[in-house]
Amino acid sequence: MPDTTGRDSGGARGSKALPQAQRERELERRHKRAAFLRELDEAKELRDRVKPRRARAARMRQQMRMRTFRW
Repeated sequence: MPDTTGRDSGGARGSKALPQAQRERELERRHKRAAFLRELDEAKELRDRVKPRRARAARMRQQMRMRTFRW
């Protein structure tokens, strides 16, 4: 039976199904997210350099978590 709802059956993820304005908003959102993640990574690196003891303790906790994690 054909789809009579007027929706594209290809899914919302296809770039052809999205209007131009929505594609631009999505692209802008992705750029902002990428910039935020870059700045967050820089901030973490700076914090690790400024407080090496805290960074070492965090690494040790992460290693312990990974050792006790069950696959």
